[in-house]
Amino acid sequence: MKTLTIAIAFLSTLVLATMAHGQQTSTLAPPRPGFSFPLKQTLTYSVDWRVFPAGTAVMRFEAAGDRENLTASADTVGAINLLFHVADRFQSSFDRAKGCTYDFNKQTVEGRRQVSSTLHLDYAQNRAILNEKNLVTKQTKHVESTAPACLTDLLTGVYYASSQTIALGHNFVIPVVDNMHVVPVTMKVEGREEIKTPLGSFHTLRVQPTADAGVVKNRGNIWIWYTDDERHLPVQMRARLFWGTITFRLIGNDNK
Repeated sequence: MKTLTIAIAFLSTLVLATMAHGQQTSTLAPPRPGFSFPLKQTLTYSVDWRVFPAGTAVMRFEAAGDRENLTASADTVGAINLLFHVADRFQSSFDRAKGCTYDFNKQTVEGRRQVSSTLHLDYAQNRAILNEKNLVTKQTKHVESTAPACLTDLLTGVYYASSQTIALGHNFVIPVVDNMHVVPVTMKVEGREEIKTPLGSFHTLRVQPTADAGVVKNRGNIWIWYTDDERHLPVQMRARLFWGTITFRLIGNDNK
C-alpha cells in the first residue's frame, strides 16, 4: 500500500510545471512588496485517501537571519501505517528576501526503502550538487549540473507561491529544481471558492498547477487553495489521480 508515499510525493515533489503560452523563465521573482515569510509558524495537515485517513504532514517555518528554514515531516497513521509505514523528513533553507533555495535535504523511510539525499545550490558557481545514499544497500550517488541563478526547491515552491500576487486572471511562472533539472512552472489561478477545514471556513483562490515532467505527469490533476488575503495561506491541496483522490487539509496553524 503506497497511498501515503504518493501523497508525500505529491507534496514534496509537487512538480508544478507547464509552459505558459510558451513562456520560460530562468530566475525566481522576489516576494511581492510588503510580504515577509513567517518568523515562526507550524502548519499541520491531515492527509486523506478517498474517505480514509492516511497520515499527517507538518511544516515548520523559522527565520534564521537572512535565511528561512522550512522543515517538514510526513507520517502514516492507523491501518495505513500497519500496511506500509512511512516516516519522511525534509529540510529546506532559502533566502528570505529573494526566495532562492540554498539547500534541500530529504530522508525518506517508505516501507523497505530508506534514502537520504542532499541538494546544494551554489549560485556563485552556477552549480547544483546532489548527494544521495541508499541506507539499506549503502549505494551512493553524486551528481552535479548547471543551475541558473535563483531557483526554488520542490517543497518550498508550494509556499513560495504565497509570496507572489495570486489573483484571478494573473498566472505566474516559477523555476523549480526537480531531479537536477530546472522546470518552468505556471500557477494558473482558476477561481474563488469557500473551503471548510477543522479550523473554520476560508475564502480562497483555487490554483491549478499542471506537469510537463515529474511524478504526476499524465496521471491526474492537482489543485491548491490559497486564502484570498495577504497571507495566501495554503489551506487545502488535492491530487486527483487515476487510482483515487488524495487531500491535504489544514488542521493546525501555530504562529509560536
